[in-house]
Amino acid sequence: MLNLRSNRNKFIIHSFFYSGAISTAEPSTVLPLIVNYFSSSNILVGIFSSLLRGGAVVMQMYAAFYAQGYERVINYLRFIFIFRFAAWFSIGLSIYFFGNSNPDLTLLLFGIGLFLFSFSAGFGTVYFQELMGKCFTKEYRGQTLAYRQFFAGLAAILSGFLSAYFLRTFDKPMSFAYLFFVSSIIMVFSYFALGSIKEDAKKKVMIREKSFKQFLRNTRRFLKYDKNLRFQIIIMLISYTYLFALPFVVLNIKSHMNLADAGILLSVQMGGAMISNLAWARMAKRNLNKQIVIISFALMIVAFFIAIIFQNFWWYGVLFFLVGSSNDGFKLAFSNLILIITTEDKRPVYIAIQNNITSLGLFFSIPGGFLLNLLGFVPLIIIVIAMLFMGLFLSLKLR
Repeated sequence: MLNLRSNRNKFIIHSFFYSGAISTAEPSTVLPLIVNYFSSSNILVGIFSSLLRGGAVVMQMYAAFYAQGYERVINYLRFIFIFRFAAWFSIGLSIYFFGNSNPDLTLLLFGIGLFLFSFSAGFGTVYFQELMGKCFTKEYRGQTLAYRQFFAGLAAILSGFLSAYFLRTFDKPMSFAYLFFVSSIIMVFSYFALGSIKEDAKKKVMIREKSFKQFLRNTRRFLKYDKNLRFQIIIMLISYTYLFALPFVVLNIKSHMNLADAGILLSVQMGGAMISNLAWARMAKRNLNKQIVIISFALMIVAFFIAIIFQNFWWYGVLFFLVGSSNDGFKLAFSNLILIITTEDKRPVYIAIQNNITSLGLFFSIPGGFLLNLLGFVPLIIIVIAMLFMGLFLSLKLR
């Protein structure tokens, strides 16, 4: 049942509602506000934000260990949906019942709920990409991913208005609880959509190793002998080098803008992501994933040249538009390329290997901060541009 229109529509609907739900606790804005209400500890804010961003990565190798032997994954994915809904809804319950009376207990239960929600996504990510590999050809899959990213961006913008409404209308901490309750309901629509996907049985499955340790040894062999996998991971990791400097770009012109202007720049970045996906969809349909990576590197390089040359709010709007376009190009192309270079039986393992290694890039802003203090803004941007040029050169050799 390759390239069913109904399956494509369900993937897109899932993206829209899931993005709308999860964006109500966006880890750079809303989530720190919630955690800071109950505790003034910046360390706790960082821990909670990291949990929501990257907790899923830790579980992906373990998920791949089991998934490689499954003919179908949809039933396991449905179980993950139920588990994640319960974890997310429980966060709202903990704030509702204990937010006013016991902030320490609220934070503890909040952390447990966030931990369960995020780490269970490690299984969900592997199963999700396995479904993408099964349901669509590489051309149709790339187009579907672009449409998913477009509607996810639209939902994220709309959810920002939803969050603002609750935070302004209701007193804290009840406004936080209501946000999680409403977003849980929105999340249900996304899970119903993806949970009703029509899935064929996989014809080729790998025999699962006797132990997880043996499985990890085998994954090292894949990395050792598959040059395409290694090369693609290196390029994908380089694509994250923009994170060395991006968090500090806005700080460089903070004297020329206010908090509302920062919100405008974020909206412009999301607009760039949405509009670019119209072009990425056409290219992916023609199997031009390599060209998407090349163009994305070029756009990111131009963006950081703007950061050096101009100190103007409107030029920074162009910068963030290009960053949004480039980032979604990278996400689409590498999500499709990993499914192209692997075989049906090895697909879950390859997905987990790529996601685990490249997840290191999510933390590049930490050494970026040290480099900023040591060298200054302009030298940091020059270093980032040099690394992006290296990625551009290497991407010319992608298969």
